[in-house]
Amino acid sequence: MSQGNDVQTYAKQGFGNQFELKAPVGLLIIDFVNGFADPEVFGGGNIKEAIQNTVPLLAEARKRGWPVAHTRIVFADDGADNNIFSLKVPSMLGLKEDHPNSAIVSELAPVEGEYVVRKTVPSAFFGTSLAAWLAMRGVQTLVVAGAVTSGCVRASVVDAMQWGFRPLVLSDCVGDRAIGPHDANMFDMEQKYATVMTRDEALKALEGL
Repeated sequence: MSQGNDVQTYAKQGFGNQFELKAPVGLLIIDFVNGFADPEVFGGGNIKEAIQNTVPLLAEARKRGWPVAHTRIVFADDGADNNIFSLKVPSMLGLKEDHPNSAIVSELAPVEGEYVVRKTVPSAFFGTSLAAWLAMRGVQTLVVAGAVTSGCVRASVVDAMQWGFRPLVLSDCVGDRAIGPHDANMFDMEQKYATVMTRDEALKALEGL
């Protein structure tokens, strides 16, 4: 079945509606760390391009005064918080607080006042105070960039929707180590959980908010 037919099937059943974008707007940048930028560690695919596309996005978010949150996967130095995720992907345990692979890439380094979420599972919300942090700042529309599309991005988008935020996923600011999973999960998020736009489309749409 072609994607065109897929879209028709989803539309016939009532999927694929876009959220009305509402202010305040926040930005969530998921796991753009050195390890995910490096094809020899956890990277590959279109992740590097997504990182570069996010640099001007972050600059514009700061200019507009949006609350900004970043995430990192950080396990305890002694592995005491080993969990089911790290049983499935044991190499994740190498992402420690001070390991270079767990550090946010330099071009997206957080500045004072931006929240850095440390997590040990795919979702930025599970077991963290991110939802409360966003709610305190009144965020309604949550712009999402990061890696990987099929893992931590998707999990965070689903949880954002479940917490009552309106996810706006930027198609050119999210990336995956393989394009097939990226495309499939972009399709799924757009149909069920989020509005999807390019960076420039989103910035224009959010100008008047």
